[in-house]
This record gives sequence, structure tokens and C-alpha cells, in this order.
Amino acid sequence: MSRIQTVFAALRGAKRKALIPFVTAGDPNPQLTVPLMHAMVKNGADLIELGVPFSDPMADGPTIQRASERALVHKVSLRSVLGMVAEFRKQDTKTPVVLMGYANPIEAMGYEPFARLAAESGVDGVLTVDYPPEECDAFVAVLKQHQIDTIFLLSPTTESARVERVVNMASGFIYYVSLRGVTGAGHLDVADVAQKVAAIRQHTDMPVGVGFGVRDAATAKAISEIGDAVVVGSRTVQEVENSAENEVVANVGKLIAELRNAIDA
Repeated sequence: MSRIQTVFAALRGAKRKALIPFVTAGDPNPQLTVPLMHAMVKNGADLIELGVPFSDPMADGPTIQRASERALVHKVSLRSVLGMVAEFRKQDTKTPVVLMGYANPIEAMGYEPFARLAAESGVDGVLTVDYPPEECDAFVAVLKQHQIDTIFLLSPTTESARVERVVNMASGFIYYVSLRGVTGAGHLDVADVAQKVAAIRQHTDMPVGVGFGVRDAATAKAISEIGDAVVVGSRTVQEVENSAENEVVANVGKLIAELRNAIDA
């Protein structure tokens, strides 16, 4: 059983929902990424989604785009991010880490070298926004050989036949994009999310995480009553952006604690 499966099984047994915060690796500087990861776990994160900075992040709104730009100023690369995960693993061997990013850096490194280094570093899952399921059988197979889960996105416009294809390829959990738009958009329709998540569950018993548009504790609470996990990205990155560097870790930790308390309430 993978780390991701282990965590979701434990949460299910405890009748609790997962909190999955996102941060961009290297934002605001590379030295703060691992302390941020530990602070999030300490304050209630169950899994961590670690963004690999990329120059053309098509699925990300302005907040996460700016985070990538700040990280790239420090020349943070895919190899750098894997090094951060390895450093995190020196103290934390239990919390799953999912890399979220884009195909170009992986293509440049190569499937096998990437999967091998990711596994050695302690990566548990990979979500690559621009690898559609129709075109990544080889990539999924290589990740599977290294016991790394492949996380796929489903959206409000995904047709039933494609849902079936995705759930047959995916492992770990399904990531449902809760709105039509990029990360950080503010028009979340909770009733619509509930309907769509219920439809996904007709195809799979894998956990379903819901992200894009979770902006505060109240929204996190509402989504936790629908999905198995609440993914919080732009709001976490916004806290990084708006904090002085010497306050980033404490402020993000406080935010995660607020979200955790709301979900558990």
C-alpha cells in the first residue's frame, strides 16, 4: 500500500477528510520550502502538493503564476525540487508528497530518469497538467514501475466516457477541478460540485479530492462534506506572497490550522 493509500485509509477509518495544501517549491526562496512543508504538516496537512515552477503554467491563475516567477528567479529546477523532497524526507517519512507541474521539465529529463530520481527522493505521486490520459500510457507505466501514483484531473466538463478512462489509469486519488477556470477563481458552486463528485464516484472507489476555488475556512468546510480531500492552492500561495519572509512559515502554519479546524468541526 502506497503512502497516499495509507493516509486515505487511516482518514476513512477515523471518519475524517484530508487537507492537501499546495505551495510552489522555491517560493519565496528555496531555503523556506522545506520548513514550509514541515509547518503545514505540523498544523494539520495530510498530504502536500508541491508545485514545480514553470514559465508557462496554463492551468494556474495569477497568484500561482507569480509564485512560479519568484521561484524561477532563484533558478529552481525540477532537480532542485526533488532535492527539497529528499531533504523533507530526512524528518518526515509518512506524509505523502505529490508533485504538480507541467510536461516540459519531465520531457527534458526523460521518463525513466525522472521516475527513478522522484522515487529515490520520496515522491509519492505526480500530477502533470498537460499530460492527457490519451497520450501518457508510457509515462504512467514508468511511474508505476517505481511505485509512484499518477494523479489526474477531472473537470466539470469531463464527459462520462472520459471519466471512465481516467479512473482506469489513475492511482492514489482523483483530483476534481471544482470550477471552469484557472486556480484561484472565485465562482465556486458547491451544489454543482456535489453533483459532479457523486457522478465520479459511480465510476471508482478511489478518494476524490476537490480543488481550485477553495479560498477560506467556510469553503473548505463545505467541500469537505462532499469530497474525500480539500486541496487548497492559491489561498496558501497568497499567504506566502503577502507575508514578510521571516513570517512566511508561521503565517502559512496558522492558515493551515484554521482550515484544519474548519474541516474537522
